[in-house]
Amino acid sequence: MFSFEGDFKTRPKVSLGGASRKEEKASLLHRTQEERRKREEERRRQRNAVIIQSYVRGYRDRKQQHAIQRSEFDNCVSLVRPGGDFSISDGYNLIVLIRKLLFFYKQNEDSDRLTWMCQNLVKHSSQYMQQLADSNRQICLYQIKRLLGLCCRLLRSCNNENLNVTVPLRMLETFSSDKTYLPSVQEANCVASLIEQILHYMVQKGYYKSLYMLINHRLPTSLEYTDVLDVSRVPLAMTLLENFLKPLHVSYASCLKKFFLHRVFAALAKEFFTAPFTDQIFNFLIPALCDPRVSFPYIAFLNALLITKNNASAGPAFTRDTAPWLLYFVLTVGESQIGNLPEDAMLVYLRMLQSLLPQLPVSLIGSNGRELGSDTEDDEEEEHKIISVNLIIEECLKKLDTKQQTNALLNLVWKDSVSEDVFTMMASICHTLMVQHRMMVPKIRLLYSLAFNARFLRHLWHLITSVTTKMITGSMVPLLQVISRGSPMSLEDSNRVIPLFYLFSSLFSHSLISVHDKEFFGEQQLSTMMPFTLRELVTLSRCLRDACLGIIHLAYPETKPEVREEYIVAFKSIGVRTNAEMQQRIEAERKRWIQLFKVISNLVKMLKCRDTRRQFCPNDHWLSDQVNIRADKVTQLYVPSARHVWRMRRMGRIGPLQSTLDVGQEPAQLSVSEERHLAILTELPFVVPFEERVKIFQRLIFADKQEIQGEGPFLDGINVTIRRNYIYEDAYDKLSPENETDLRKRIRVHLLNAHGLDEAGIDGGGIFREFLNELLKTGFNPNQGFFKTTNEGLLYPNPAAKMLVGDHFTRHYYFLGRMLGKALYENMLVELPFASFFLSKLLGTSADVDIHHLASLDPEMYKNLLFLKSYEGDVEELGLNFTVVNNELGEAQVVELKAGGKDIPVTSANRIAYIHLVADYRLNKQIRPHCLAFRQGVANVVNLEWLRMFDQQELQVLISGAQIPINLDDLKNFTNYSGK
Repeated sequence: MFSFEGDFKTRPKVSLGGASRKEEKASLLHRTQEERRKREEERRRQRNAVIIQSYVRGYRDRKQQHAIQRSEFDNCVSLVRPGGDFSISDGYNLIVLIRKLLFFYKQNEDSDRLTWMCQNLVKHSSQYMQQLADSNRQICLYQIKRLLGLCCRLLRSCNNENLNVTVPLRMLETFSSDKTYLPSVQEANCVASLIEQILHYMVQKGYYKSLYMLINHRLPTSLEYTDVLDVSRVPLAMTLLENFLKPLHVSYASCLKKFFLHRVFAALAKEFFTAPFTDQIFNFLIPALCDPRVSFPYIAFLNALLITKNNASAGPAFTRDTAPWLLYFVLTVGESQIGNLPEDAMLVYLRMLQSLLPQLPVSLIGSNGRELGSDTEDDEEEEHKIISVNLIIEECLKKLDTKQQTNALLNLVWKDSVSEDVFTMMASICHTLMVQHRMMVPKIRLLYSLAFNARFLRHLWHLITSVTTKMITGSMVPLLQVISRGSPMSLEDSNRVIPLFYLFSSLFSHSLISVHDKEFFGEQQLSTMMPFTLRELVTLSRCLRDACLGIIHLAYPETKPEVREEYIVAFKSIGVRTNAEMQQRIEAERKRWIQLFKVISNLVKMLKCRDTRRQFCPNDHWLSDQVNIRADKVTQLYVPSARHVWRMRRMGRIGPLQSTLDVGQEPAQLSVSEERHLAILTELPFVVPFEERVKIFQRLIFADKQEIQGEGPFLDGINVTIRRNYIYEDAYDKLSPENETDLRKRIRVHLLNAHGLDEAGIDGGGIFREFLNELLKTGFNPNQGFFKTTNEGLLYPNPAAKMLVGDHFTRHYYFLGRMLGKALYENMLVELPFASFFLSKLLGTSADVDIHHLASLDPEMYKNLLFLKSYEGDVEELGLNFTVVNNELGEAQVVELKAGGKDIPVTSANRIAYIHLVADYRLNKQIRPHCLAFRQGVANVVNLEWLRMFDQQELQVLISGAQIPINLDDLKNFTNYSGK
């Protein structure tokens, strides 16, 4: 655009306001914020500077005032000297001096001044006490408490040998005695109140800590307490003991009585009895408190600890570090008083044991008596000064097993008016001893006595069945019923029922070992032996069976709350925290249930064994409606990687563990129901019908055969040639472990007749079965010498086999075991009636059986031993000793049942031991190598865990078939006729 005014050039625009710049909003806000921050920082610096300056001025002024007051104090002290103008005997002057000392006192600088002040205060205590009667009473009381607190603090430095502890100790002794106050304060109640306040303050300021330091640093380590009179010869020891007891013997009358008393006991326990004992504590103080003449308030001490145990600030916490020392003190002092305690005091004592025992660590004493991990010279020197924790633990367990301790606890349990709390606490204590410290019933006097008390067992079972819990619906349901259902329960409920159930099962199991069948079935009138009648045992066994099944459901829940380890690692990698403490609590609770299952299932098996030997339960009593295990449903058990799952048992689990023999195979992935079924078949097989177990056994064998005997170029069988006239000798040679390691393979037999000629025919299975049948008949024939028969014609190993065959006799039993295992593997029935005790040894996890099986071996000997047990005359007149006589092959051999047995007569005191030793020799020791070799032979072919699904009678049916007449009608119905 052009201008027509003659201006063809653009003129520059001049702004008279100067150059301007627009500022962004964010920049403006940031600048404003920064300026505000600087102003705030400046104000903060000014405020801090004022505070620092104020502190410095205050510190400087205090230092100046301390120096001034210290100088004035020293001037007054110099004037106190003879000829001075300042009288120390004036009570008011004492108040002035003490005020100055308390103002400037520093222990590093003024300990000598404190000693001088205390020395003069004790010397002129009567003049000072006169000030309590006028308006200076509160001032005097305050000064006394402060001075005593400073003395306590000074005494804690007694490890310094240059420190004179006499004056501070004299100060504590003087101003904590009522004799000091009574001349000035006439009222006894006022004096008691003053002493209460003073002792309260001293305990708060570390009174017992000071005494602890004095006892350990000023008393010799060789000092031992034997009697009060002997200790009086050591003045310092007597003084320290009196000062130790002084706060405990004051008659508290104020409203703070309980509070203060609990604080005193808590401080006492915390300083002296929750840390490793020194020699002075162990040899002097604890024995002194055990002396009845010392009058230690034992029950009040226990009550205070129980009240303050959950408050760490008020008293000592019951932890694994403090429990051994505190428990040792409780047990040691209790030994001198437990026999005279009333019932309510015994309840307190029981509650204390119940609280401390679970926190007692397991002892780590090695077999050589030395502690594990303490083999250096430095450790040995340290042990010389401080008592070892493991030795204290051992001493605690020994004290719990003393006769006096046991009698006191038993007298409490056996009272007619005993409460349920006593049974609950006793069960908890015994449960801890058995589970945590692995104390066996026969080894502990308390457990052994309770096991043979029928009244206690009956009451315990009644308590188990009657303890209830409140459900969501508000109804009260017995905890036993909750367990039988397999329903989870709270920690509180499990703590109520698990110790009771565990103790009952353990004690009753132990008592059943000593109860013979005649006593069990009530044929002998020994009411103290059996706590339950047969009718009650039927109900009891059913409850125990259902409880075991319920615990299996708890061990294998439908939903698993635990988090796998790989997930925990993954969560931690991204910063997510997992509740590890809750997981540990769940795992600990699960472990408790598994421990309970083991003792209950053991009791159930013992009752089932009694019922098997001689029935007392109804038919099908042991079968459970809760269990529905069928051979065609347990499919995973027949997978190749799962067939040997019963080789080993799980550590800390119910049921079996995957075999280590299945190298290279993936473990079978079992469902929850299959895991439960497997646990039942392993632990409680008798709840499943016999027919179903036979089918499961046959399917396991069939699945194993498919793998071993299946078609394939590398699955060749075993071909042997056997002479019919030498069938045992040839089979023993050609089927030995050296020649044929695996008898599960298919065996083809070629027979030679008496003339050495081949017998016609090809072995398609029939010839082998004939061979095996004849071989077993020959090998188990009593004329062969390997087996003998009982009076009832039942087979068991011949004890004299070694004399007939030689030292290699066990090889024959191993061979015969393999042959019997092969017959079971091939589902063959052979006519071999075995003695029930021998089959029990074959099925048991141990090769030994108890005296109850002796009747199946020698009924006459069993009868004679029972007669000896109940013989009321003089047993020594029978002329028995601890020997047995063997008559084998016309030779008589005397065998000692124990070292020097021929010189030990059988008396009324040791006849029970004699009876069990005789039974053990006949049933176990005499034929132990025979049975072990035979069992190893069977296990070489058939998994013994599969056979353990059956009892001895059922195993006999598997071997020989049922002993029942032939049913002609059944035979006609299943016979097919052909031809004309």
